Amino acid sequence: MLPNKKTPHFEIIYVIVKFGLGSKILKEAKKCGVKGGTLFIGKGTISNKLLNLLSITDMRKEIVMMISNRKTGKKTLEHLNKVFRFDKPNHGIIFTTSLTSLMGTRSCQIDDDDERGDEEIMYQNIMVVVDKGRAEDVIEAAQKGGSKGGTIINARGSGVHETSKLFSMNIEPEKEVVMILSDENYTDAICEKISEDLKINEPGNGIIFVQDVNRTYGIYE
Repeated sequence: MLPNKKTPHFEIIYVIVKFGLGSKILKEAKKCGVKGGTLFIGKGTISNKLLNLLSITDMRKEIVMMISNRKTGKKTLEHLNKVFRFDKPNHGIIFTTSLTSLMGTRSCQIDDDDERGDEEIMYQNIMVVVDKGRAEDVIEAAQKGGSKGGTIINARGSGVHETSKLFSMNIEPEKEVVMILSDENYTDAICEKISEDLKINEPGNGIIFVQDVNRTYGIYE
């Protein structure tokens, strides 16, 4: 029998900021012990009337995704909030979700820690992968379910013949990913409405998954 091992508890740190700030986010995060990250280009979908959970008022956005242990993640959130003032409206948003394991990278070595989270879950991150051109339909359906808006990310490989995969579903140049940060009380209704309107349960129409948000700065009701 193999000896019991402590399960590492990692976090994904998401940061959504104005276009041009992503590299500065990465630079500051490295000061806290984060080894690196990935930067995506996206666009906000919130109208000026509905300044809301993502506090997005302009269209072009950069989404920075980084991985760390919980202790480093907490330190990073606090430092980035101090530098970029996510606690003020329209400065962006930062949040973390849990990650139970990490494989496939040697350049990102993450030291585990003993800190385990017991935070009350108040928000959830809804991720929807659909065909290119359907992201706006996702946003519209989500708003019917109670969402105030979201962020659209173009999902592409960096090479001509490159194809990424998410849960065995190809993410090619014709795919889009929609990120919606939701009050957990509205998550089920939002997901059900997206599934119903876009017929997600039919093969090839997309996929939805939900992550609990551990910590966050920049959410405004």
